[in-house]
Amino acid sequence: MRTRKLRYAAGLTAALVIELGSLPAAHAAAARHIVQPGQSIQAAVDAARPGDTIEIRPGTYRQNVEITTDRLTLRGAGRNTVLSPAARPSANACGAAGHGLCVTGTAQHPVTDVRIRSLTVAGFPKNGIWGSGTDRMDVRKVVAEKNGQQGIGQQLSTRGVFLSNVSRGNKESGIFLANTVDSEGGATDTLGTEVADNQLTGNRIGVVVRRLRNLTIEQNTATGNCGGVFIVGDESTPRAGDLTVRHNAVHENNAYCAPNARLPFIQGAGIVLTGAEGARVTGNQVHNNVGTSPMSGGIVLFSSVVGTPNAKNAISRNVLSGNKPADLADRDKGPANTFTNNVCELSVPTGRC
Repeated sequence: MRTRKLRYAAGLTAALVIELGSLPAAHAAAARHIVQPGQSIQAAVDAARPGDTIEIRPGTYRQNVEITTDRLTLRGAGRNTVLSPAARPSANACGAAGHGLCVTGTAQHPVTDVRIRSLTVAGFPKNGIWGSGTDRMDVRKVVAEKNGQQGIGQQLSTRGVFLSNVSRGNKESGIFLANTVDSEGGATDTLGTEVADNQLTGNRIGVVVRRLRNLTIEQNTATGNCGGVFIVGDESTPRAGDLTVRHNAVHENNAYCAPNARLPFIQGAGIVLTGAEGARVTGNQVHNNVGTSPMSGGIVLFSSVVGTPNAKNAISRNVLSGNKPADLADRDKGPANTFTNNVCELSVPTGRC
């Protein structure tokens, strides 16, 4: 009996080895790639397989990096791991576009589950970190500063997570999310993108959400920008909205930003909704946003650039003070917007506090 049991066990072991040997490469042990100063991050990315981690040691890396592989983790050693422009951009699409770090797929075939952690991306002509055609791109503990357009952003993407980052001194947005930047179209469903616990200072606008639905912006601090949080829609359908802006601290966004072809000058704008539908703005602390722009004030409802009013937005349980010309300003008087249980000093028209 003992011999028969041993033979049976040996047979099971052999079968298990064959079965494990037949598993796809995706189930192989993930590898760790170490990048030292003077080495190429892109070379490590190109050598990596799905599930691998690229660890970047402290130092300044003058290069552009493009990720097109699923399930990669790119991890710096903290703020002293710095990605900055080279005299000649790297020979990839990210460098050609002027961005620092790109995650690039397509709407039909998105790059999935890329994680970016604990590094600084600074001084690029366009965007510091830019995702296009991604699903579950996850950016945490990154410093994005002094980039020529957006600090951190994405388009044509779903289920992104932007958590505990610092985005400062960028010429456009600290964090920018859009359906697409290259064409018009209705708002798209992000399937639950989250922007949380970020510090946004010295940008044109702290957070911009343009023509998107189904996402959350919560527990961020926006201060020292020209505007704090902008939710931007237009006449396209589906409308931008069905999203939540909650428990953010939006104060003293009083820098001056000159007008452009689409917008008047921006100054003293706290939380602004333009052409949005069904947004929930609740539990925010909005203080001392002061200016004379048409969009100045604490929480402002303003018609879109094509004159589309806001509709069915719920503004509730916010605490506002010291915003001028008003704490709550309903400047387009769109249909079915509601203002309930807000604590404030002055609203336009009256009765919103």
